[in-house]
Amino acid sequence: MKPEDTLQAGAAVSNITPPLGASLDGPISKPGPATHIHDDLFVRCLALSDGQTTLAIAVCDNTMIRDDVFAAAKARVTELTGVPAKNIMMTATHSHSTPRGIGISQAPIDQAYLAFLSQRIADGVCRAINQLVPARIGVCTFKKPEHLHNRRWHMKPGSVPNNPFGQSGEAVRMNPPRADENLVEPAGPTDPQVTVISVQSRAGAPLALLTNYGLHYVGGVRRGEVSADYYGMFCRYLTERVGEGLQDPPFVAILANGASGNVNNVDFGKAAGRKWAPYEKMRLVARDLADAVLEATANVSYEGSPQLAATTGKLELAIRKPDSQRLRWARAVLTRGREETSHPYEQVFAHEAIFLAGQPDHTILELQAFQIGDLALCAIPAEVFSETGLAIRAGSPFELTAIMSLANGYHGYLPTPEQHALGGYETWPARSSCLEEDAETKIRAEMMCLLAALKAQGHATETQ
Repeated sequence: MKPEDTLQAGAAVSNITPPLGASLDGPISKPGPATHIHDDLFVRCLALSDGQTTLAIAVCDNTMIRDDVFAAAKARVTELTGVPAKNIMMTATHSHSTPRGIGISQAPIDQAYLAFLSQRIADGVCRAINQLVPARIGVCTFKKPEHLHNRRWHMKPGSVPNNPFGQSGEAVRMNPPRADENLVEPAGPTDPQVTVISVQSRAGAPLALLTNYGLHYVGGVRRGEVSADYYGMFCRYLTERVGEGLQDPPFVAILANGASGNVNNVDFGKAAGRKWAPYEKMRLVARDLADAVLEATANVSYEGSPQLAATTGKLELAIRKPDSQRLRWARAVLTRGREETSHPYEQVFAHEAIFLAGQPDHTILELQAFQIGDLALCAIPAEVFSETGLAIRAGSPFELTAIMSLANGYHGYLPTPEQHALGGYETWPARSSCLEEDAETKIRAEMMCLLAALKAQGHATETQ
C-alpha cells in the first residue's frame, strides 16, 4: 500500500497575450488585426506529484492549437524537468477572440506567435512543477444545464438551405434562426456535468481549482478585441473570491472545455430577448458558474495520497478527401467572382476542398488519459460532441470521468456517424471537419481501452 500524504501540487500562470496587430484568424473569430486587448490571455497550469509520478495540465486561452506547438512545449518541459510527455496534458479553451494556434483558413500563419505560444506554455508548466508543495486534493461534480443548448436543430423537411456544395436535403441546421417556424427539436443532447478538482496546501491554503464544463464559448466581443471570453472571467472571479491576497505562490483558477462541439449558450428554440452589451452575457455566465463551483466545493472531502497515473495511445484515421467531382466543383467556384457565389461559404469550402486534396490520406491522433484518484481525465484533440462525452462517461470504469476537448492538438469537429448522416456545418469537409465519418466510433473505442488500461494499472499499484 502507498503511504499516506504523498501528494505535492503546484500551480502557475503564464501570459500568452499577442501583440496588437496580430491576426484574429478566421470568419468565426471576427477576422482582422487585433486592435485592442480587452483582457489578457493566459495558460493556466496545475502539477501533481506523488514522488514517483508527476502529472501536469495546461489550459490555454486560445481557440485551438496545433499538435506540433503542443509537442514542442512538452519537449521543452521534459528537457527542463524530466516529466515525460505522456504525463503532460495541454488543451485550448476555445475562446473565439484570440489568434488561432493553427492555420485553418487562407490567412497566413503567424509563426512568430506560435513560437512564443509554445515557449510560454512550457514556461507555465515548468513554473507549476517548480512550485510543488505538500498538498491535499478533493474532487466533486454537479450539473449545470441552464447555460447549455444543442446548437444543431432538426428542421422541417425541405426547410434547410442548400449546403455550400449546392446539395439539398440536409436534415439539420447549425445555429438556425431563433424560434423559427421550421424548428422541430435539438438534434442531440448537452453534457451538463461540471467536474471540479480542488487543491489545497497541507495547511489548508487554496492552491488551485480546475473546473471542466462543456460550453463551446459565450461570445459578445467587439471586432478586433482580444479576450479570453467567459473562461478568463470565470478564473478572475474565482481568484477574487478564493485567492488570499498576496499569497505566495498565488492561487490559480482554471477552466477547461469539455464535450461542447455541438453546444451553444443560445437557446434557438426561444425568441431573442434583451440585447446584451459587449462582454455582459459572458460575465453573467462566468459568475454564475463560479458561484456554483464555490458552493459545490465548500464541503468537498480532501485526501493526501490519490493514485496518479497516465497513459496515451495513437490512432490512425483517414482524411475525408474530395473526389474528382468535388474538385471540379471547387475549381469552377474559384474561377468565378465572389459576386457570383450561390452560398455565403461557397468560396471558403471550395478552397478547403483544394487544400484537403493535397493532404496525406491519413493522420495520426494522440489520445491520452489521466487518473487522479477516482477521477479520469480523457484528452481528445478535437471538438467533441456532447453525446460522445456522455457515452465515454457511461462506459468508464472510473467513478468520475471528464472530457478534455481540444487537447494536445486539433483535428476538427468530431460528429458521430449518426450526426454525419444528418448533415450540417460541423460535417462539411474542411480542415475544421476532416476526419473520416467513423472517427468518433474509433476514438471512443480507443479511449475506453485507455481507461481500462489505466484502471488495471491502478489496481496493480494498490496491491503492491
